[in-house]
Amino acid sequence: MAKTFSRLLFLLFFAATSATSLAGLKQVRPERVGMDSQKLQRADSIIEDAIRQGNIPGAVLAVVRHGKMAYLKAYGNRQTWPVVRPMTTNTIFDMASCSKAMSTAISALILCEEGKFRMLDAVNRYVPGFEDWKDGSGETTTIRIHHLMTHTSGLPAYYSPDPNATPNPDACIEHISHMKRGFKPGTGFRYSCLNFITLQRIVEQVSGMSLRDFSRKRIFEPLGMNHTDYIPCAPDEAGEWRNTDQPCWAALMPKGEDWRSIVAPTTRQGADSVLCGMVHDPLARIMNGGISGNAGLFSSAEDIAILCAMLQNDGTWGGKRIMSKQTARLLRTVPPFAEAFGRTYGWDCYSDYASCKGDLFSKAAYCHTGFTGTGIVIDHELDCSVILLTNSVHPDEGGATVRLRSLVSNAVAASIR
Repeated sequence: MAKTFSRLLFLLFFAATSATSLAGLKQVRPERVGMDSQKLQRADSIIEDAIRQGNIPGAVLAVVRHGKMAYLKAYGNRQTWPVVRPMTTNTIFDMASCSKAMSTAISALILCEEGKFRMLDAVNRYVPGFEDWKDGSGETTTIRIHHLMTHTSGLPAYYSPDPNATPNPDACIEHISHMKRGFKPGTGFRYSCLNFITLQRIVEQVSGMSLRDFSRKRIFEPLGMNHTDYIPCAPDEAGEWRNTDQPCWAALMPKGEDWRSIVAPTTRQGADSVLCGMVHDPLARIMNGGISGNAGLFSSAEDIAILCAMLQNDGTWGGKRIMSKQTARLLRTVPPFAEAFGRTYGWDCYSDYASCKGDLFSKAAYCHTGFTGTGIVIDHELDCSVILLTNSVHPDEGGATVRLRSLVSNAVAASIR
């Protein structure tokens, strides 16, 4: 009986560990996927120099090629104030604007391929009262979903919420609906968080689910991205901001360990605390309570590596198809009307924001970055992705990552044989 019980425990343990290993990418030596280890290690000194110069407190670098993890390494510290905590490869980061590309855009494309809407649909078809562009003579031009996704809508870049406000997504979208448009849609480019907050409202209206629930059900959960989630929050009666729900990985933590213990903090709050486990972006936190189309997603390098592998593999991974091959191609292609601006439906090919690709990746590379110091580059032609995660806004918003991202991308691209 004891032997049978022991064997049962072994089988359960084996099944659990096997499931865990299947969820992540297999880690191999760079040479196994056609990369040079010594050249790839140049990225180490680049990142370590940035830490010494005070540009970032630490970082995690992951490189994906041919569906395998070719490189995964942590550097420096995840926290430097008020205590010091070392960076680890499983650290979870506030992805900031990478949320637009990882979650909001992919969710919208999934709904598009299911026939729930088309890119040419007018925004006000789904957001009642949303104002179109109106010129000086009163003539209007329709703002369409594809304008939101390529940042060619003319919406302002941002608006600063009242710091004493409480979460009110309806008030947020109402304000955006009537803000002054800067140019006729399709004729200019202005990167705007408001585009993707509006797109979030469309995703939620069409799907009947929150952006958090839809992206979790249709993207992250099927891929086994068990450390990727939005984290709802709101102020309590005393005005202190608190989490109102736990992220998905809370249930995976060892007993008695706080789920925040593996989250990289961002900016300091008051005399002795830092923002940790609540989105840094004010609009996402204050107006949308942590679930926002422009920001709010938290994730780890290993989880993002799975997402990149899926995109490199034309929409499918681990036997799970997230999107059709045609949709995956659309995601990385600049539509004809936006050729002058270089934006795809949610990602970036060659706008001024695409410097994170560096100089050596192919023309097929696309990318996205986040204000907190996060960045993702995917080169479909070379079948290679670079995930560089930092919390450069910790403990204060004085960090710098623009040049760092380019240098790291160059080191990775140069290591491909």
